[in-house]
Amino acid sequence: MRISFTCLFSIALLLLLEAATARPGREAVVNISYQTAQAIFEALDNDLPTELKHQSPAEREAAWPGWLTRHDQEMRARLMRGEEDTLINFLVFGTTFTAQPRLTASQFARLPLDSVPSQLSSNTSPEAAIFLKRVEDLLRGLANPGKNERLLFLAQFVERQGYRPRNAYGVRPAWVERNRLKAYVLANAARVIREQESFQREFEQASQLKDRTEDFAERSKLYRSRGLSYDTSLLPNMAIEESLRAMQARGLLAPGSVHRAAVIGPGLDFTDKVGGYDFYPQQTIQCFALADSLFRLGLARQGQLELTTFDVNQRVNDHLRRARRRALLGQAYTLQLPRHSQIPWKPATSHYWRQFGDQIGTPVDPILAPALAGSLETRAVLIRPAIVSMITPMDLDIVAQHLDLLPQDGFDLIIATNVFLYYGLFEQLLALANTQSMLRPGGFLLSNNSLPVLSSSEMRAVDYLSTLYSDLPEDGDVVAWYQRAPE
Repeated sequence: MRISFTCLFSIALLLLLEAATARPGREAVVNISYQTAQAIFEALDNDLPTELKHQSPAEREAAWPGWLTRHDQEMRARLMRGEEDTLINFLVFGTTFTAQPRLTASQFARLPLDSVPSQLSSNTSPEAAIFLKRVEDLLRGLANPGKNERLLFLAQFVERQGYRPRNAYGVRPAWVERNRLKAYVLANAARVIREQESFQREFEQASQLKDRTEDFAERSKLYRSRGLSYDTSLLPNMAIEESLRAMQARGLLAPGSVHRAAVIGPGLDFTDKVGGYDFYPQQTIQCFALADSLFRLGLARQGQLELTTFDVNQRVNDHLRRARRRALLGQAYTLQLPRHSQIPWKPATSHYWRQFGDQIGTPVDPILAPALAGSLETRAVLIRPAIVSMITPMDLDIVAQHLDLLPQDGFDLIIATNVFLYYGLFEQLLALANTQSMLRPGGFLLSNNSLPVLSSSEMRAVDYLSTLYSDLPEDGDVVAWYQRAPE
């Protein structure tokens, strides 16, 4: 295979640019030490994982490396289950593989999936009929994904699980394989419905607590047994901006004071379970939204901000790395921003949506939404290459790892939305300890989940702010503010 001189020159230029923009010596990822975790062991005692309970300090220290290894294995299993959730979200809400209408979340939740027939019958409900046709269309799409990036990924994913969609829908269909693949999809759809019912019950139980702090804390552990999702959406970033504005007004954040910021779990817009759309390329939002807010509020200066993202999901990290490489060669990044026009947004929410991106890019024509997507308003923003290239993605598990930083090299601000609710109490405390170690003294963590804070920790809960997005019930976020003690 011949490689042109132009191609070789581009590769060499890219390597030089990456080397020139790297931050040498400050990016080592290390596991949380037993000594750091020891205060958590002492505080929790009987609330520890089974394998660490009722042990002497010496026994726990010896068991600690093994626990970290098992945690890594569990995270990989939860990532796989999260991909299976993504498969089902795409099945229910996607528009690029089928002519069938999208189901609503409530319609999907009402499907009797444990007893759905393999063939349509006269007494099948309209929703079940649509769902089953969607299943068939999805399976055909997995067998022949063409250039559809979501179908290509999901086809590779089910193949890694041992299924062969191309054989199932080949010239000579393998009916046994087709039925096996269909059973796999239906079984995961039924699991998702059962899990959602369980989460809803827990949510309602938490809502009945008279103490609002307890309610928030319980909701903040809601998905501790769920597959790790990388869904992302725009609106939590509005809540982050509102908190930043309030902190600035109270003198907690000074103009130009944010030089290094980080996002834990930036996410990837595949097809989420709320407003998931798939008529535009996959995209990430939160790191750009944070830069946009910091520049709008004057908390960071153009050309003086470093942004780092932390994620355990390689798909998210690879997406950001590719975007950064293209940006170093002068290519911009386009964000599509569809919104359901019939949701009664608050005026402030509509304003945030319409101004989003004015600090980091320029408006461009959005991709036309298909009729199946429903009643939408769309807009798009072309993010400047200089903004994209200042982002450094890092492969890091916030429960088990942190960057090995000197205090003066720590972050001024770290944000994490819809991240910590995937962990129980012990894991949340470990995550907070890792986050603390990466903040400079006086630096802030903002999260829409409540986190436990030990008296021995340098972290302190400062305040919180509630933001409502619409007139719909429970449509909003509470952002908690945490600060590492100043020197």
